[in-house]
Amino acid sequence: MKRTRRRATVVAAALAAALPVTLGLQAPQALAVTPSPDTSTSAAESTSPSTSPPTSASPSASPSTSPSASTSPSTSTSPSASTSPSPRRPRTAPGVVLPFGPACSSLPRRGEGSLRAMARERLAIAASHNPDLSVLVSAARKAGLVRTLNNGARLTLFAPTNEAFAKIPKPQRDRLLNDRAQLEKVLKYHVVNRRITPRQLPHGTFRTLEGAPLTTSGSGRNFKVNGTAKIVCGNIRTANATVYLIDTVLMPK
Repeated sequence: MKRTRRRATVVAAALAAALPVTLGLQAPQALAVTPSPDTSTSAAESTSPSTSPPTSASPSASPSTSPSASTSPSTSTSPSASTSPSPRRPRTAPGVVLPFGPACSSLPRRGEGSLRAMARERLAIAASHNPDLSVLVSAARKAGLVRTLNNGARLTLFAPTNEAFAKIPKPQRDRLLNDRAQLEKVLKYHVVNRRITPRQLPHGTFRTLEGAPLTTSGSGRNFKVNGTAKIVCGNIRTANATVYLIDTVLMPK
């Protein structure tokens, strides 16, 4: 018993002597280890700002793509170029002769009396919109020929202008305009029951509604009717007729 107690006492004394040594050794080690997590966290914090710029660069890349997309609407302006085509000139079919003669320049370019408007109207109506034919239209009404001129299918009218009627001495002109039978006879002599083209004018002979024939002659753009009346504006189209303005009233024989 005494030996065991001595041994226990010796062991306890040895343990008491060894404890401070072990604690002294472990304490410095614990102090040496503790800074390491602090430095690791500080290092992590120091590295985190360095990684943040790449994240800020990623949004900067997205706007860079937006200008490229903004260039796509520029292609949408291409249709605007297609909406401004160069003006086209009206095409004329081969062999078609446009109205010719010095008096054609006096026709209105737009509205009533213009070539385009007359082409849509019947003969008497179209003539009534031409200021140079006011005397002829009034004479046709007196002679009762308005319906004949409007209802004819394919006519040609050699239409005396106001200047043509003015060439007739006033006493003779007054008698003509007040004599319905004679006036009808004279006016029918200016109408042919067919369309006459400019190609037929150089050596033409045509029967009129009055019954007697008339002749045409000339070349190029210079033509005469019965060798005396000049065509001052030729090949005017209406809905049912072709009109040639002449500077002299034709008198049947």
